[in-house]
Amino acid sequence: MKKSIVYTKTGDKGSTGLIGGTRVPKNHARLEAYGTIDELNSFIGLIRSFEIGEEDKKMIISIQSKLFTIGAYLATDSSVSNMRTKLDYREEHIEELEEEMDRIENALPPLTNFVLPGGHQSVGYCHVARTICRRAERRVIDIAEEFEVDGWVMRYLNRLSDYLFVLSRHLSNYFGVDEIPWKPEL
Repeated sequence: MKKSIVYTKTGDKGSTGLIGGTRVPKNHARLEAYGTIDELNSFIGLIRSFEIGEEDKKMIISIQSKLFTIGAYLATDSSVSNMRTKLDYREEHIEELEEEMDRIENALPPLTNFVLPGGHQSVGYCHVARTICRRAERRVIDIAEEFEVDGWVMRYLNRLSDYLFVLSRHLSNYFGVDEIPWKPEL
């Protein structure tokens, strides 16, 4: 039986390899982008660890899978075009997020104010994930200035941050915690 080796020692001097072989510094904008996607995926996994509805868990698992796809896409050297076209992403994935938001919002009271994050740990994690998603979107826009990035990735991340906000409201309702409206003190 072949042993899986987690450590390779190839990054000990501050560089890492993209899918396709090109080595780049570990602080390269591309790594910032897919590292932020990885961070987002981890926080979304924390949301899934709560006793939430099965439909919500299935959606979160689907999102996590797509985030791995996005991470792999961003980690692939642009010059290896045959590898990038193998990654599976479709407009239906964005529509799936929109349909899920519509389904959830139909069962929620109308939003009349901004709400303060929190009330339940799962809600707090939704807001942390939402803000990480916005950062990931900014990092992807950064690399799109230098490398070709399919517009689907930015659209998906934009919609995902919206979904995470709607999910936070849904989980507030699910766990019976009040949404505290933000009241400007300016």
